[in-house]
Amino acid sequence: MSALATLSPMLLVWVVVVVAVAAYVYGVLGIGLPLIATPLLALVMPLQDAVIVLVVPVIVAIVMSTASVPDFWGTLKRFWFMPLAALVGAALGAQLFLRVPQFPYSLVLAAAIGSWLWLDWRGKSTSARIQRHPVSFGVLFGFVAGLFETTANVAAPPLIAYYAGLGLAPAAMIQGFNICFAPGKATQFVTLTMLGGVSVWQWVATIPLALVAVVAQHQGIRVRGSIEPATYRVWLRLALLAMALVIVVQYVGENAR
Repeated sequence: MSALATLSPMLLVWVVVVVAVAAYVYGVLGIGLPLIATPLLALVMPLQDAVIVLVVPVIVAIVMSTASVPDFWGTLKRFWFMPLAALVGAALGAQLFLRVPQFPYSLVLAAAIGSWLWLDWRGKSTSARIQRHPVSFGVLFGFVAGLFETTANVAAPPLIAYYAGLGLAPAAMIQGFNICFAPGKATQFVTLTMLGGVSVWQWVATIPLALVAVVAQHQGIRVRGSIEPATYRVWLRLALLAMALVIVVQYVGENAR
């Protein structure tokens, strides 16, 4: 049975609103759908169910985001090693998620977000070392992104750290996100289907949420075109800070029960 079928009408409304808001932010920033939606959906369902509910909407959103930003093939040619590393990390993360589902993956993610925000606040997010060794650091950050993709359902923070370290412009950064999101999410979908016992009908039940995401994301993409790079960077920081706080509050609340 789908996790959505067990929810009351009010909680279903909550799920739809969360997906719509998260997809809108994803349209504006190129990140945010799983980053925002996962901890908020986990307030009304187990984390594993929240992850499953979001897989199909996120896959659709990745395709839409890729089509909205130019030079996909140029970005892939430059950063071809990133999706390969993300694929390896995602495969390992999917196994960890199935074998140790209770580990606080999201809390580790929150710590990673906090570390990057601290560096960025100090003006040290752009790294000469990363710029001198883009492949080595790209493989590392791509692997970690894939690991987080299939454990905490969020790959963006390690990718932001890497692409910001290179000093990429927003459009190039968003396309860089896309080439890593796709293999991680595809791996997650296949693993959950073959090893996690998720049925075709459970995936089908999430298609309406994917349609909600498409509509909201389209509106966000329209807004993105008018944003200056400096404004984009500020919004990126605020989105990460908000989600790190939500993750920590949620974790504390769950363990205080």
